[in-house]
Amino acid sequence: MSPQQKLNTSKTITLAFTGASGMPYGIRLLELLLAGGNRVYLLYSQAAQIVAHQELQLTLPSRAKEAEELFSRRFNAAEGQLRVFGREEWFAPVASGSNPADAMVVCPCTMGTLAAIAAGLSQKLIERAADVMLKESRKLILVPRETPFSAIHLENMLKLARGGAVILPANPGFYHHPVNVQDVVDFVVARILDHLGVAHSLMPRWGAES
Repeated sequence: MSPQQKLNTSKTITLAFTGASGMPYGIRLLELLLAGGNRVYLLYSQAAQIVAHQELQLTLPSRAKEAEELFSRRFNAAEGQLRVFGREEWFAPVASGSNPADAMVVCPCTMGTLAAIAAGLSQKLIERAADVMLKESRKLILVPRETPFSAIHLENMLKLARGGAVILPANPGFYHHPVNVQDVVDFVVARILDHLGVAHSLMPRWGAES
């Protein structure tokens, strides 16, 4: 199957990076979504640019086109497979329910972004894209990386869960006996991919025969 044929039979996923710690989760998720032939709409906040540099020494370009070129080259994406949109690019397909993605993941997700989505605010494109997912009954996965959670955080998560969102905290398990940081990252990314219905082989399934 050619890259273009594979792309045409795969999902369209909106992926957003915000300023919470946990950028390795988001970058690994982007890598695997593209490797699986999925089309990805990528959004990221200004704070995410700071975190990416702090945690990964990765410079996220301010220009969308430069970001597309960077990640397409880095992850060998097919032409047109990855599109990056600015924070207030309101003509992006993710801003309208007339052209929604199959699913959206905010990874990592700050408590501020989570609160804005819970309140129905759409002041930035990430918030609007998440609002579109909820109103169109599409899958929205929020990956908070915070500890401890305050009562306000928990109330916002409960509100979103009742509204149809999946709250998937970046809480890795250890029953797969991780031996390095990448194994820990892959545990969380595997759970996200499972909820997206995207096939992967990051780790053995629980109870599966060896």
